[in-house]
Amino acid sequence: MSIPDFIADAVSHLDNRMGIVLEEVTPERTRGRMPVDGNTQVFGMLHGGASCVLIEGLASVAAVAEVGPGGRAFGVDINATHHRAVTSGWVHGEATAIYIGGRTATYEVVLTDDDGQRVCTGRLTCTLRRPGTHASGTSREPAPSPRHIQS
Repeated sequence: MSIPDFIADAVSHLDNRMGIVLEEVTPERTRGRMPVDGNTQVFGMLHGGASCVLIEGLASVAAVAEVGPGGRAFGVDINATHHRAVTSGWVHGEATAIYIGGRTATYEVVLTDDDGQRVCTGRLTCTLRRPGTHASGTSREPAPSPRHIQS
């Protein structure tokens, strides 16, 4: 899959260090995966913090796709519920938009193992800074109408 330069530039050094691979990027849905190997805690299970990095990485990239070139997005609230342990293979993630407004976007992120078993459910809310928006969040342009995404 080809990812636009402005999206590739939004992938952090941490995402690269964790081995996150983007597979699909749209403002409404972003998919990717991360290896378990190298991202475990001392008992050999996927580290909960690694799950949160994948959650924030996927949802933030979707938010950057929403604001487009010249815009910025960053997480302001994250939560995660860990359901089961993973000790090998890949963790697959899908960030789905719940709400996209003028200044915020909220994503549900589901992480699964190679067998499709849910291992973690997370949610991330991002602040959106669209091109031409000042640090205060004000803009000369009207904010787009909010979109409540139906699942």
